[in-house]
Amino acid sequence: MFKTYSYPEFAYVQSREQTSGQVKRHSVVVVGAGPIGLTAALDFAQRGLDVVVLDDNNTVSIGSRAVCYAKRPLEIWDRLGVAKQMIDKGVGWKIGRVFFRDQEVYQFDLLPEDGHKIPAFINLQQYYLEEYMVTACEANPRIDLRWKHKVVSLSQKEDHARLAVETPDGIFNMEADWVVACDGANSDIRKMVGADFTGQFFQDRFLIADIVMKAGFPAERWFWFDPDFHRGQSALLHRQSDDVWRLDFQLGWDSDPEEEKKPERIIPRVKAMLGEDVEFELEWASVYQFACRRIDKFRHGRVIFAGDAAHQVSPFGARGANTGVQDIDNVGWKLAAVVRGEAPVALIDSYDTERAFAADDNLLNSARSTDFITPKNAASRRFRKAVLTLSKTHPFARPLVNSGRLSTPTPYQHSPLNTPDEGTWHGRMLPGTCAADAPIRVGGKDGWLLGLLGERFTLLSFGTKVAPVDAGPFSPNLLVAGKDFHDTLGHATERYDGKEGAVYLIRPDQHVAARWRTFDAEKVRTAIGRATAGAVK
Repeated sequence: MFKTYSYPEFAYVQSREQTSGQVKRHSVVVVGAGPIGLTAALDFAQRGLDVVVLDDNNTVSIGSRAVCYAKRPLEIWDRLGVAKQMIDKGVGWKIGRVFFRDQEVYQFDLLPEDGHKIPAFINLQQYYLEEYMVTACEANPRIDLRWKHKVVSLSQKEDHARLAVETPDGIFNMEADWVVACDGANSDIRKMVGADFTGQFFQDRFLIADIVMKAGFPAERWFWFDPDFHRGQSALLHRQSDDVWRLDFQLGWDSDPEEEKKPERIIPRVKAMLGEDVEFELEWASVYQFACRRIDKFRHGRVIFAGDAAHQVSPFGARGANTGVQDIDNVGWKLAAVVRGEAPVALIDSYDTERAFAADDNLLNSARSTDFITPKNAASRRFRKAVLTLSKTHPFARPLVNSGRLSTPTPYQHSPLNTPDEGTWHGRMLPGTCAADAPIRVGGKDGWLLGLLGERFTLLSFGTKVAPVDAGPFSPNLLVAGKDFHDTLGHATERYDGKEGAVYLIRPDQHVAARWRTFDAEKVRTAIGRATAGAVK
């Protein structure tokens, strides 16, 4: 087991507040040092906040766990300075193939166009992801990572929360203006605040088997319905780094999870899939039952929930960690503005509005995928059989094949922070949509458009008739095509429908807040006020 990776052990350090006996108030405390909590720490620190991270363990996640990371989360990690390591170590891919029995019935390309810095997806074991972020956190003076610190109770006042934290040296108390709960699907913090977590569990089980092997399979996602090697069920194959391959086998609800994790049960399944002559070693295995659930409110007083602590989806479509990273991207700039006293708490309430909408979208897509993969009634089974049969010869049926709709960003179409469009526009850059990247030239060097969007509002103009807009701490940076960058390949102009004079207001989380066909300073200022929940009058 675990032949390709050596797990680090992080040192427990007693903090000064433990020895002083005095209760210290912190601006932000993050609970949980998994992918979402570490992303939160890096994001908050980059936005100028001091942050304490508490984790009850002292190493990274055991087993590969989440392995598929999508383009948008990678763009967020790129802004935080950790994506390059992930991309260099991970296995990039964009092609998926779906098989019915042993015949390919559908193929898809997740990034069919050129001109993007970040790949459609990478596969990378979660422990590498966490290790890279831990290293970045340890190098950041604004981040205080505390291992072997378990929150055992939490109470709230109007303007702060009080936490009791258990360590190897005993229990001590600390306070936080804001607590960000990233402590996973079984979140203790969620239970402590009495938050409702509702939805459905699906009565099916899947086996994850990570194996080490040298194989000639391409770096693609392969999914089988009812294959000869696993009749009546489904299976999935993914390549990871270090010659590790992720295999998923549908087991059925009546299977015994403990029995199915035994090597003597797994090895015959793998041989049936790959062939008797294929040499491999079993590295890690797990059996899971999946759910589609979410929290009632993403903010409970001074506690904000993100990632699996706020929502759970089935693993088909890679919507778990990818969605959680986008939670942090949404709440980071809002929390920073509130902590600095620049915006009202109502701005954080918009986090609930926008990310609950995204969670519902993910739950809907996840539930539909699960129903197609594991049909539980006669109608669903007939529909799936008809779609898979027709997809062999009829192109119209192929998009209906649902082996898991892969993670894509959910536009905040109905967000109260959006300013409605004026004029006629083409393309996908609606208000509420994350900004598209594009290759550009800056100062004679190749670059990328997203790299020019910083931690503030940005006014992106495709004409020179723009001027500074006074919106106090939210005054936008100006970014003018042809002056500040050159769209030499035309991708930015095409993706933003950047006819002469077009102006975009981009939020600090790289989402479109508003756009106009001509520049009007007062309209820009009004839109910034709307996008900051009334902080700018």
